[in-house]
Amino acid sequence: MQKLIIKGKRELSGTISISGSKNATLPILAASILANKVCIKNIPLVKDIFTMVDLLNFIGLKTKILKKKNIIEIENNNKNINTLAPYKLVKTMRAGVLVLGSLLARYGKAKVSLPGGCAIGTRPVDLHLFALKKLGAKIKIKNGYILAEAKHGLKGAKIRFPSISVGATENALIAAFKARGKTILKNCAIEPEIKDLISFLKKLGANINLKGRTITIKESKVKSSKIIHQVIFDRIELGTYMIAGALLAKKSLLIDKIEPKIIKSEIDILKKIGIKIIKNKNSLIILKGKKLKKTNITTKPYPGFPTDLQAQLMVLLTQANGVSKIKEDIFENRFMHVPELKRMGANIEIKNKTAIIKGPTKLTGAEVMATDLRASVSLVLAGLIAENRTIINRIYHLDRGYELLERKLKNCKAEITRV
Repeated sequence: MQKLIIKGKRELSGTISISGSKNATLPILAASILANKVCIKNIPLVKDIFTMVDLLNFIGLKTKILKKKNIIEIENNNKNINTLAPYKLVKTMRAGVLVLGSLLARYGKAKVSLPGGCAIGTRPVDLHLFALKKLGAKIKIKNGYILAEAKHGLKGAKIRFPSISVGATENALIAAFKARGKTILKNCAIEPEIKDLISFLKKLGANINLKGRTITIKESKVKSSKIIHQVIFDRIELGTYMIAGALLAKKSLLIDKIEPKIIKSEIDILKKIGIKIIKNKNSLIILKGKKLKKTNITTKPYPGFPTDLQAQLMVLLTQANGVSKIKEDIFENRFMHVPELKRMGANIEIKNKTAIIKGPTKLTGAEVMATDLRASVSLVLAGLIAENRTIINRIYHLDRGYELLERKLKNCKAEITRV
């Protein structure tokens, strides 16, 4: 099993270009089942994307990945379609459940394995099924599979989500595309990745309006022409490298191929901690923080601070002066990186949903184990600032969501090796 070896205390300098968003690409790939021909640009070449492409191939779509251009071409000629999403393809990737909405919308039936992904809480699919039932689908769960059927098609409905869910919003959006009449979704997630999915669906022919947390979709017909769409940048990857720059920039670190306006809450938090950030139209310059200040944050749905950056921010706060607190309000089991950080010398205590971080503390290299995608990259950040050598095991988590991580860091003078 592969691992990363990091020699810490190496200052970073240079430029990091941000890849396309994994979390935007996955629902767009699922929605491409509705289309005839699609070309998606700026896709990140990471494990989750390849797994979703394998799933589309299994369903019966034809796909071609142009790796040198980060492009995927997809064709659905409606022949030999299989409305099954098997356990072997969905078990490692939660987004596999998103084909449920598109298969129901186009083919009136679906059999989808209950999803897997990172072990950061139960994350039930209840809200997905709640919305699809409201649209007229008959659903039951049997032997670990979701069995869904809409013999006479889906019908528009008014749906208010009991709580905000990114995945449930995406599944409902995709399913409602071909639902008869009008669908109104309330209390929706409004992450940039949701807005990118809406942009793709509009190109596909959807009549969609977004206002606040309400999305209105009118019955739509798929355009027969080829759809070309460029995925937005990965704001979580950006946030990760912003924190790396804040910790280790020799003088400054340039991060490009981005839109700073999308990550306002992240920029505001880092500035509050004491990081200097220079914003340009499509790039940021991160200056190393000299005296980092303590802070308290709570993870929230967008536009709040993202749960997917909580672990990385925690590493930064181990170097801040005073006692900081991070309250995790999205997932109930997302502090699994804490024991590993404590092995490296971090002073962190967990009380219910809150991590209490006392800093600054000197981190020292150790052998540690990744437990999920974002926890694994937090250990990379910790290894970069730690004295001596850090070994990170189970890095297959990293490969699910970070494109060319070692190469990007090596190009900025980090000493990081995969063995």
